[in-house]
Amino acid sequence: MRKTIIVTALTASIIFSGTANAEDHSAADKASPKLVVAISVDQFSADLFSEYRSSFTGGLNRLASGVVFPSGYQSHAATETCPGHSTIMTGVHSGRAGIIANNWIDLSIKRDDKTVYCAEDERIAGTSFGDITAAMQGDYVASAWHLLVPTLGERLKTISPKSRNVAVAGKDRAALMMGGKNVDEIYWWKGKGFSTLEGRKTLPSVAALNKAIGEHIDKARPAYAIPAQCVAHSAKIMHGDGKSVGDYAFQRPEGGASIYRGSPDFDGSILAAASAVINEMKLGQGETTDVISVGLSATDYIGHAFGTEGLEMCIQMSELDRSLGEFFDILDRENIDYVVMLTADHGGLDLPERMSLQGVPAAQRIDPNLNAETIGKTVAKELNIPGDKPVLYADGPIGDYYVSRDLPEKQRQRVKDSAMALIAAHAQVEAVLEHDDLAAIEVPRGSPEIWTLAQRARASFNQDRSGDFIVLLKKGVTPIASTARGYVATHGSPWDYDRRVPILFWRDGMQHFEQPLSVMTVDIAPTLAALVGVEIPADETDGKCLDIDGGPANSCD
Repeated sequence: MRKTIIVTALTASIIFSGTANAEDHSAADKASPKLVVAISVDQFSADLFSEYRSSFTGGLNRLASGVVFPSGYQSHAATETCPGHSTIMTGVHSGRAGIIANNWIDLSIKRDDKTVYCAEDERIAGTSFGDITAAMQGDYVASAWHLLVPTLGERLKTISPKSRNVAVAGKDRAALMMGGKNVDEIYWWKGKGFSTLEGRKTLPSVAALNKAIGEHIDKARPAYAIPAQCVAHSAKIMHGDGKSVGDYAFQRPEGGASIYRGSPDFDGSILAAASAVINEMKLGQGETTDVISVGLSATDYIGHAFGTEGLEMCIQMSELDRSLGEFFDILDRENIDYVVMLTADHGGLDLPERMSLQGVPAAQRIDPNLNAETIGKTVAKELNIPGDKPVLYADGPIGDYYVSRDLPEKQRQRVKDSAMALIAAHAQVEAVLEHDDLAAIEVPRGSPEIWTLAQRARASFNQDRSGDFIVLLKKGVTPIASTARGYVATHGSPWDYDRRVPILFWRDGMQHFEQPLSVMTVDIAPTLAALVGVEIPADETDGKCLDIDGGPANSCD
């Protein structure tokens, strides 16, 4: 037995100790499912799904036997974790949801740290997220209060008070953006176990799981056996100062808990927590429909640390498939009538050092001088602005840039014009889009693959939170200048390698079909809403219901 399967082998007696529901749900039963399982696999691009699809034999293979939309879109430009998750269960673009990025700048905030995290409540005195140490230690109050719209689970509870809305994820921003504000139970990873909202008690089954994980997480583990399809992916790729990726099989030394998240083991623990909550709350076994949102985060951590095309990601795809299969088997044994939706919050791009060896010689890292601090100092010198206070703010080299509010209005305009011109002239920059110009654009409709860059940026634009201008890089430019902190690859661009994600639906007895034309993640909530009898007014969604019946009936009716 593998020591790594904390999810199933070690905690089986903790998670599922009850008896199975004897009710039989036939394929002909078209009533609302008793449980909606909405899964987001962080950084699971459409490219990864296509590349590894033929090797799937477990849970992903089961989902591929249902209804498959291989060309789903996180249609916006800000292809980050928080914006992506905010679209999945709300049915609106991330800008309308108020989630323009993982982090943004609020120059009016009453604290020295002006960086706002999408899943914090900065109204709480004494909290901070912008400082990396504070962020790593979790010195902020996790909250969904920045989310401006309700989730499907919240809508369901409004019309069906006995329904439960639950979320479990590896990241707080995944759980909070998919669950929303009105959740019955919500958990995310923090430290060496799962945490919940301030002031809430942890379910006994989750506490027991935390204890079991804590007893094993620091122990050494051997390397994974390399699946046959992964052998060809094992090749050392050098990056940075003598470092490499591409041939690591997730062996951990004694005391290696700090790297646990960046391994397939992590998703196993998340699914174990979801299973524990389902069992203890008896989700899907009551009179009404329940919703559980599950955010699997290991693919993202692995993509950042090792890239998307090496041995590491190949092993992760194999283990994700297996872990999901075991999770679905658990639901089957409980005889729960459930429907599954699986998608991703964004895609991802491989590290440029490997891309340059594999057909993309122009792949490159961003110029380290392309950032708000350096550009701001250059502009301040050109305009003879005295003092040492920043004139330009941003959370990173791409996305939203903000001009200091301490400057007189005319000077602010000159700073903005000068900074935009300087950045736009950079060889790695594709476009610089001005706030008011974006505000004047109509929110786009139609096929997302043909949207202009401005339309893509408009989908993640919010009048009150977005920057004075937005910076978009050219294709193939990785916005990580140095790999010293352990991140070698990332996402966040307006290009399709970051926007395209699979959208899969499965329910026992569902007629299989595959629809290759583009759909969007904002279509997911309306589609699931129709299955469970929730009506989302047309003016409260940016998506449309997808008919997933596969026969003469229409699941949207």
